[in-house]
Amino acid sequence: MNAPDLAVRPAEPLSGLMQELGRQAKRASAAMARASADRKSRALRLLAALLREQSPALIAANALDLERAAAAGLVGPMLDRLKLSPPILDTVALGCEQLAAMPDPIGEIIGLKQQASGIRVGQMRVPLGVFGMIYESRPNVTIEAASLAIKSGNACILRGGSEAIDSNTALTALVQQALERAELPRQAVQLVPTTDRQAVGLLITMPEFVDVIVPRGGKGLIERISREARVPVIKHLDGNCHVYVDDACDLEMALRIADNAKTQKYSPCNAAEGLLVAVAVAAEFLPRIGRIYADKGVEMRCDPQALALLQTALGGGSELLRPATEQDWAQEYLAPIVSIKLVGGVDEAIAHINTYSSHHTDAIVTRDHVHAQRFLREVDSASVMVNASTRFADGFEYGLGAEIGISTDKFHARGPVGLEGLTSLKYVVLGQGEVRS
Repeated sequence: MNAPDLAVRPAEPLSGLMQELGRQAKRASAAMARASADRKSRALRLLAALLREQSPALIAANALDLERAAAAGLVGPMLDRLKLSPPILDTVALGCEQLAAMPDPIGEIIGLKQQASGIRVGQMRVPLGVFGMIYESRPNVTIEAASLAIKSGNACILRGGSEAIDSNTALTALVQQALERAELPRQAVQLVPTTDRQAVGLLITMPEFVDVIVPRGGKGLIERISREARVPVIKHLDGNCHVYVDDACDLEMALRIADNAKTQKYSPCNAAEGLLVAVAVAAEFLPRIGRIYADKGVEMRCDPQALALLQTALGGGSELLRPATEQDWAQEYLAPIVSIKLVGGVDEAIAHINTYSSHHTDAIVTRDHVHAQRFLREVDSASVMVNASTRFADGFEYGLGAEIGISTDKFHARGPVGLEGLTSLKYVVLGQGEVRS
């Protein structure tokens, strides 16, 4: 594998290094914006082939990161997130191929309408320009971000976590090889080649070079970036997602969804953290879901009504039952813990979600069409679901090919941010010599 575009140069002032990255990204973004769909797709297919071909070398680089992380005390899920394996590399390669096969959104003109003056007015989809991606742990994010940048005609500056520096350096080298072979600028995808944390502060305060920042990591990281950035930020802070079991529902479906949304995987931001149950079905539903959760070791933090029902069903001494506090309703656990509350119906469920939800993803299980439509309209979240698990809230499952993150903002991108989330619209006017009178 070739060396990355910039080697680590500790003697060079960090601000100079970041300015150099910014200038190179800005120049590359102009070339990417005018690149043909065929050339961008070719780069993605070349990248997929390189990922498979260089899998042993990538795993060897990743082993260095894993060794350092283990020595530093990283264990369990945190260590797993850092690991590259042949199946993981094959998955990201497949993602590149899927993106290559998708229609190119750049240059598409939508909503073209004839005006009384004779002009036609529409909007054209264009790249954002340069985005900065700041992320932790998972080195596969390097390829996800790079591939989306290539397909959307953007340039990107990547700043991965210090724990994955060898993996990210090796992956970025492959991306730059693929870009060069496709006759695209290698500087379209650059990795910040230092673990110095001050690099983040510089990256988020370079509006002359960077058009948007996408942070992907813990709440502390995202809060810091949102507070200090001088560049627009696409972000979400929490994933406090809910499942509401309505009084008119298929109970078997509700059990499957409430189980899957909570226990299919505990760590993702789209895992359900709160379960709301209509009082009318609580006596039948809660004991059954309680036994499912108890068998899987899920701690249940309940309001008084739910606690009483579950204590009767599971036995008063169950160590997995706890009274809920006010803090529990707003908590993102990312763990085998769920808050449970009984509500009078859809009105109370919507009010509770809009009060305590992080506006990420919330679901209703119901047979009542009116309740479903009200939930869809009135719940103020980036993804709202009817009769489906919250675990579907990601770019791949939404058919976006890949995602760079989830946005709970209301401007520009909302929900999983895929290709279109990395583009903007500009007005285009087509005329035949018209002048304004």
